[in-house]
Amino acid sequence: MTAGHLQIVVCGAGPATDVTRLIATAEGRSWTAAVTATPSAIDFIDAHAIESMTGHPVRSTYQSSPGTRRTLPGADALVIAPATYNSINKIAFGIADNYAMTSVAELIGRQVPTVIVPFVNAALATRAPFQRAVADLRREHVRILLGEYDGWEPHPPGSGNDRQKVFPWTAAFETAARLVHKSRPAADHQD
Repeated sequence: MTAGHLQIVVCGAGPATDVTRLIATAEGRSWTAAVTATPSAIDFIDAHAIESMTGHPVRSTYQSSPGTRRTLPGADALVIAPATYNSINKIAFGIADNYAMTSVAELIGRQVPTVIVPFVNAALATRAPFQRAVADLRREHVRILLGEYDGWEPHPPGSGNDRQKVFPWTAAFETAARLVHKSRPAADHQD
């Protein structure tokens, strides 16, 4: 029996190379996982390794591979990590111009507990469009790990490689699992 199914959407940023850490964390806690990648994230990830871990194909387009099923298990939680400046703005403004963004829009619309972990530099994070996007998503009950409280701040421009090493994969999963636990009726909670 699984504790839940985690849908992961990975965007094209340096930490994406380590998304298997999030998968391993989820699977270590009896969750299943599947990964959807934005078109630019494909170049960052090892799709074969991810597919071996999850048992599901990495999706990045609307068309599934021959011989694979089109649908994934129903998502109990969604983690979007690393989330780029561009993707966060798209999600907030409802731009669904690729399979990953369409999936995200639908899952948020279904009120699936959602966690976003931005990977943006401080210059981008100060931009008004980004600030509005974060505020709008929080109003939609999307949990964004960003700020002093979360221990995850935007990095200085040019320092992304160093920050990649400490990307909060475990915190992303734990936050998603807590959101799911809170959203389930008391009879469904297993202690």
